[in-house]
Amino acid sequence: MDEFAQVLRAWRDRVTPEQAGLAPGLNRRTPGLRREELALLAGVSVDYIVRLEQGRARNPSPQMLTALARALRLDDNEREHLFRVGGAAQPGGGTVPRHVSPTVQRMVDRLSEFPVGVHTAAYELVLWNPLWAALFGDPSSRSRLQRNMVWRYFAEDPMPVTHSPAAEEEFASDLVGHLRSAQGRYPADPEIPHLVSRLVRASPDFARRWAEAPVAELRTSHKTVHTRVGDIAMDCDTLSEGPNGLLMVVMTAEPGSEDEQRLQLLRVVGLQELLPGGTA
Repeated sequence: MDEFAQVLRAWRDRVTPEQAGLAPGLNRRTPGLRREELALLAGVSVDYIVRLEQGRARNPSPQMLTALARALRLDDNEREHLFRVGGAAQPGGGTVPRHVSPTVQRMVDRLSEFPVGVHTAAYELVLWNPLWAALFGDPSSRSRLQRNMVWRYFAEDPMPVTHSPAAEEEFASDLVGHLRSAQGRYPADPEIPHLVSRLVRASPDFARRWAEAPVAELRTSHKTVHTRVGDIAMDCDTLSEGPNGLLMVVMTAEPGSEDEQRLQLLRVVGLQELLPGGTA
């Protein structure tokens, strides 16, 4: 099943008739809208919806995509993804960029008092500073796959991080949604489908979330990192580098707090065994 067909089916399944302003009816065998209900809401034939979901109808018009997005109650990120995988928007490029510009390198160097990690659009860590390595472990000792945040979160040993239950759910959902968004932006990149395939096999939790077809971007989060100098409560902000799609993750502690003092202590004692980080 191609990406357009998969997200269309998944998003149809999550919209109830009541949400769409329709009577639920009896003897329903689908958790969301029936094909004929989506066809009614979008103003197309049921046969056309069937062909879209089976991958037999190609290149729907922008008007059709607009009608489908409206009928499916898509948010801005999901609507953008639908247009991309429907062939009505310019993709972000053939493959995920991994190049770190001198400007980004300069910013990472200047932000030495904070843990900073730079990731690709597919969330592979490609650049980090020494304090990031002290906080999460030296990435240079890991393979490319192990440096991918989504893989590490769902398939590797748990990271030394604790979230609240609500923040944990939000973070996991955003990771999966961001990876799907990257797949839409870089449809010619073979590494993303390969990564997804491995994650589906390795993690039932990832497989369940991927089947729901979320599209999202990572948000600011609050987490506690367990380190050799004690627990440090930190805020995590993800900044976009622009055309290259790189993501700069910056960790900060509240000024004047014990957490900030522990972070400063980690800079001193936690970096003694580490070499400066670098690109992959």
